[in-house]
Amino acid sequence: MSVSCPRLVIAGTAGDSGKTMASMGLLAAWRAAGLRPAAFKKGPDYIDAAWLGRAAERPCRNLDTYLQPSAALLRSFRAHASSGINLIEGNRGLLDGVDAQGTHSTAALARLLQAPVLLVVNAAKVTRTVAAPVLGCLKLEPELEMMGVLLNRVAGGRHLEQTRRAVEELTGVPVLGFLPRLEENLLPDRHLGLLPPEEHAGAASIAGRLGALCREHCDCDRILEAARAAPALEGDGPGTATLPPLGSAIRVGVFRDSAFTFYYPENLEALAAAGARLCFLSPLEVQELPELDALYIGGGFPETHAERLSRNQGLQASVREAAARGLPIYAECGGLIFLSRSVAVRGVVHPMADVLPVELELCARPQGHGYVELLVDVENPLFPVGTELRGHEFHYTRIRTSGGGDLAGAPGVEAGLLPPSIFRVLKGSGCGGGRDGLVYRNVVAGYTHLHALGVPQWAPALVRLATRAKQQP
Repeated sequence: MSVSCPRLVIAGTAGDSGKTMASMGLLAAWRAAGLRPAAFKKGPDYIDAAWLGRAAERPCRNLDTYLQPSAALLRSFRAHASSGINLIEGNRGLLDGVDAQGTHSTAALARLLQAPVLLVVNAAKVTRTVAAPVLGCLKLEPELEMMGVLLNRVAGGRHLEQTRRAVEELTGVPVLGFLPRLEENLLPDRHLGLLPPEEHAGAASIAGRLGALCREHCDCDRILEAARAAPALEGDGPGTATLPPLGSAIRVGVFRDSAFTFYYPENLEALAAAGARLCFLSPLEVQELPELDALYIGGGFPETHAERLSRNQGLQASVREAAARGLPIYAECGGLIFLSRSVAVRGVVHPMADVLPVELELCARPQGHGYVELLVDVENPLFPVGTELRGHEFHYTRIRTSGGGDLAGAPGVEAGLLPPSIFRVLKGSGCGGGRDGLVYRNVVAGYTHLHALGVPQWAPALVRLATRAKQQP
């Protein structure tokens, strides 16, 4: 069935071009006009998606042609699309992918979705030169529909006129708006990207402020008209997805607060669809685990909350005892930090739950960043040996010391440097030594993040493991 699905891709000529500010502003402006916009983020990023979700006032979905098969990606987009307007924010530059050919780029996603592109160009300290990257994008992607350009960091009226004329006269692409140069940094950076909204004191007002700027300086109606001209998509109509009913047999705890925010909606929904009843917990507040059949600890910023987490010795002991009893625990990145023996932040060592015999340290530079490919090469509670998985990683911590030395010769140990692990890293960094996915009884923890649309067997496997563990005396 062909369905109308108004949509556009917000792309940039580079990272930090202003895509997120423009995307949030347009979403807020359209929402104020009575539309129900839906937001999507190209790539695996959690933080930009969280900001877009705030602006749209509904969960933002990630679309990633590397992590998700095209058919699954298109089904997800159609299922969660709005009949009003759908905005997909790209990542990096429009043409940037995993290789020099731009494979898995924002342009590739736009082609797959048959979506027109609004290109955000940083106009700071340039006039006529601003047209050059626009021309380059048109040259390298001649089949892509470029609906217009949005200029960012415009200094004033004269600057706007010069840059607008340069773009329109030299490229033939209309300038559909601009964002002025702001003295205040509304979306400050930190390691891993933008400061998450959960830790931003002014998060509640930012979308509204950006929406006001877009209403004043952008032709929101013309942009909307171009998005509505996108061709119909084959498949189910927008808004057909519903959250599966939560089961009651298997109770899965999920750490979620300002320290642990990195969860794809699809991962939580996949657990629920597999029969789990989700129980959200704040490790900054709760003193012990409630009665659970499994625990899922996602990523986030435990390193910036390390002092508070280390003081919660009651929860640490509760998790440590539950892991020793065989409670299934799946942990990604930040979860690995929590399950470690300790994490050193700026020279201060903070004790963690001590489930895994590794000590971590926060470094000044990324220790792993990008897509990951894993091969399951050790028998384990979750995945059959021989399974290949795709994920991504972005972490500034690394294992500095390990209690794995006395485990030399155990399955999954590389040169005695790590505890046993279940993944051989084919692409990426993982925990080091070519390994990821450290294991202890029914605990699996690593630096790799998985997306349920790309690894559909993950959630059912965790629920099955929890069921088996629950049935054991």
